[in-house]
Amino acid sequence: MRIDTIAPAKGAKTSAKRLGRGIGSGLGKTSGKGHKGQWARSGGGVRPGFEGGQMPIARRVPKRGFNNKWAKEYVIVNISTLNALPEGTVVDYGYILENKLAKEVKNNVGLKVLGNGELTVKLTVRAKKFSAAAKEAIEKAGGTAEVIE
Repeated sequence: MRIDTIAPAKGAKTSAKRLGRGIGSGLGKTSGKGHKGQWARSGGGVRPGFEGGQMPIARRVPKRGFNNKWAKEYVIVNISTLNALPEGTVVDYGYILENKLAKEVKNNVGLKVLGNGELTVKLTVRAKKFSAAAKEAIEKAGGTAEVIE
């Protein structure tokens, strides 16, 4: 293959429509715009979302909720996920993300452990927050739940 032989795929490039070049072209006289009216005029047409003067749907439908840009989001992990880990593991934010045990979220401020499932393995868990059930389950299994700041 040589650089002078490279060409786009067949049909990828098409030549522009040549408008107003006689009746034989099929695009002469009105150039495919029909007779008169808003769409035949230069710069004619309406803006996106315009519904001919009717109240637009974006204004007819009620607005709900808002996005709090200062919201704190935690990387969440359940104790059922931690149950698969080997005994004596030190679980923290870095360990969770490194081993892909939870999804990382935008604006995250740390790790939160929730109490869904059962824990039978003795672990040391370091997180910003624990649910009461998670803390109880970790300590019941013989592990420690350390709150870090």
